[in-house]
Amino acid sequence: MDRLASMTVFVKAVELGSISAAAQELNLSSQLAGKHLRALEHSLGIKLLNRTTRRQHLTDSGQLFYERAKNILAELEAAESLMAETRSVPRGRLRISAPITFGSHALAPAIPQYLKRYPEVSIDLSLTNRTVDLVEEGFDVVFRTGELRDSTLLVRALAPLRLVLCAAPEYLKSAAELSKPEHLQEHECLVFTHTSLRTQWSFDGPSGRVSVPISGRFSGDSGEALRAAAVAGMGVLLQPLELVSNELDTGRLVRLLPEYEAQSRQLHLLYAPDRRMTPKLRSFLEFALERFGSRHGKRSRAEP
Repeated sequence: MDRLASMTVFVKAVELGSISAAAQELNLSSQLAGKHLRALEHSLGIKLLNRTTRRQHLTDSGQLFYERAKNILAELEAAESLMAETRSVPRGRLRISAPITFGSHALAPAIPQYLKRYPEVSIDLSLTNRTVDLVEEGFDVVFRTGELRDSTLLVRALAPLRLVLCAAPEYLKSAAELSKPEHLQEHECLVFTHTSLRTQWSFDGPSGRVSVPISGRFSGDSGEALRAAAVAGMGVLLQPLELVSNELDTGRLVRLLPEYEAQSRQLHLLYAPDRRMTPKLRSFLEFALERFGSRHGKRSRAEP
């Protein structure tokens, strides 16, 4: 007889107190339920239940087997449920957190494409530059920039954010020479206070990597505010390409030091390892990797 079906009868008989009750719960005849139990005992070579006409009780071996069988059946149910979810259509609400600049200028424009592809999913997008707690604050996925420390969260590496050094033509008219990164120390730099960019900027050039300490009279934790200051001619800006691409195209900002590549910012997508891989979560992870993924995106651990 089917071993799993026999285990199910046994577990139900223990939980409900009798074989007849188990048979009724499982929509079986009492005779068939009894056959399942006898077949299980025969295959194991042990007595699981001591039965009389009025009561039953577990043997010592039966108690041990019951605990294991119960866990096996629970794991099987969870696996079957997971497979059913995997086959189903993505639906429900996704809560996503992302940094303000990336979220506004890269992620938000891509979300309509995702929602069109999966019409039964809705998205709640929260943009902030602070480090959110994915589990405590109830997010399904979190985008994060910069270095990540090891922890229990799973992370997918995405394509790094490319940073561009630029300034307004008006600023450059009266500014000091700027032909190499070291000259930035003589310039008004628009300081992004949220990351390590607040103290130094790094570039890869003909002679390798150069890191330059920077300072300026205007600083802030908003890339959009710093971009506005740059357009107004207040100083030199280092921000992601997505943020300044329109200004570069229209000439309101001019790219500087093109032979030096600013060190890019790492971008990651995080989610909890114990969060069930529902169709909506799986579909968004696949979409994000398709849209923003690096060629060698790997799964690893990250900070909470």
